Amino acid sequence: MAEERTIGQLVAQASEDLSALVRYEIALAKAEIKDDVKRGAVAGGMFGAAGYLLFLASVTTIVTIGFALVALGLSAWLAFLIVTLALLLVAGLLGFLGFLQVKKIKPPERAIASTKLTIAAVKGSVRP
Repeated sequence: MAEERTIGQLVAQASEDLSALVRYEIALAKAEIKDDVKRGAVAGGMFGAAGYLLFLASVTTIVTIGFALVALGLSAWLAFLIVTLALLLVAGLLGFLGFLQVKKIKPPERAIASTKLTIAAVKGSVRP
């Protein structure tokens, strides 16, 4: 007759099986995610290169605008001064608008209140 196992042995076996199952699931997740992480890194590099090329294109566009003003009859120094002042104006406006947005940032009041209630509840239930 087969030897019956105790409840302690059954619980230990179930715990071992559960640990093994979790390890296998983690290994499966790692294997599935590995290729996606590589694709994400490649995509990030491509986005970075695209951003760099966009930056270079914006520089050449600004130079083109300067030369276009020269072609319209302005002296070179005046044409590029106008372009520079326009860029400074836009940068200042964007900086000011960004500052106004930062001033609107407030702390997460609901999360703070909820955390305070949770702490109070825990303290209340642990009193000696």
